[in-house]
Amino acid sequence: MTDILIIEDDPELGRLVTDFMLKEGFSVKLCEAAEEALVLLKKEDFRLALLDVMLPRMNGFETCSAIRSSRDIPILMMSALTDEDSKLLGYETGADDYIDKPFSVKVLTAKIKALLKRKQPNDPGTVLRSCGIVLDTLSRRVTCNDKVLKLNAKEFELLKYLMEHSGEAVSKDELFNAVWGMDCFTEPSTVSVHIRWLREKLEQDPNSPRLIRTVWKVGYKFGEDK
Repeated sequence: MTDILIIEDDPELGRLVTDFMLKEGFSVKLCEAAEEALVLLKKEDFRLALLDVMLPRMNGFETCSAIRSSRDIPILMMSALTDEDSKLLGYETGADDYIDKPFSVKVLTAKIKALLKRKQPNDPGTVLRSCGIVLDTLSRRVTCNDKVLKLNAKEFELLKYLMEHSGEAVSKDELFNAVWGMDCFTEPSTVSVHIRWLREKLEQDPNSPRLIRTVWKVGYKFGEDK
């Protein structure tokens, strides 16, 4: 298994990041196009994908969705598109984290190590059931009233944590630390955004949620009122 698959069409930046990751002790493969990377992913296993957004032909958002549909590996997107909508689109298509260009390679390395640290490949798996939702941690399959839901990586982890603490009021900081990690450079406000996306997929009326309820001045609580 190779540690990092870098998908970057700028040869100079791709080589710079590759050389730095190799010095950090990671095994690395570099692709300059999404199509090449997707073929490689069918043949080899990787622990993490470092994905540029502005790729020729198939862009990074499309590539992220394609990777996420077949592989459950951390995806770190990098881009000069620093506006909020671009970042939200990255998360919505399945990215675990996002770094703005130009970036410090030390910060990039910290993000990669944090993502790899939180990934636990030896999880034996459990099945959580509540309020018509069935969440399988091994297959990462989620159904709601027998309907299969398509959740991105962070939506899955948020729902899993909330279901594990069903009936408890969980603060936004606790959710952020549990899902993104205390050493993550993502803004904590991303929790609210992902909760909104979860509600849109789970709730009959996302504006009047019954399953993921807001606890004023605290955070959120999973489970219907008795």
